Amino acid sequence: MFRILFITPEIPGNTGNAIRLAAITGAELHLVEPLGFDFSDAKLRRAGLDYHDLAVVTMHKTIEAAWQELQPEHVYAFTSDGQASYTDIGYSPGDVLMFGQESVGLSDHVKRDPHVTATVRLPMLPSLRSLNLANAASIAVYEAWRQHGFAGARI
Repeated sequence: MFRILFITPEIPGNTGNAIRLAAITGAELHLVEPLGFDFSDAKLRRAGLDYHDLAVVTMHKTIEAAWQELQPEHVYAFTSDGQASYTDIGYSPGDVLMFGQESVGLSDHVKRDPHVTATVRLPMLPSLRSLNLANAASIAVYEAWRQHGFAGARI
């Protein structure tokens, strides 16, 4: 399935919602430290409901450690200044869908990382700067999964 990578997420509710997303879709959630919250945060647990034990969640000390473990063939960096539309990408199982911090997104350094296959954007009205992190991840994961006929899902 697909792998979601959050680079130093700051808001526990977004990560909790991503845990639910991972459990429901069969995706893996990878988190690069430091986190902007304690993993036992009540908001994180509430947002994830009872899906924590059903999701694959892996913590990485650094992005380099994440690359070492993930060994990705394709990494799609989701950013408001992405070059490709999320619907123009042909996703494959095992691809990494990468997202940045809620407050600042992905740094230029991370967007230029040699592991990054493409920078990807979600359409938005021009006067607005960003979409909620968990919502953006949901849109991306569901598009990737849709392209593969929602493999394994009850449709």
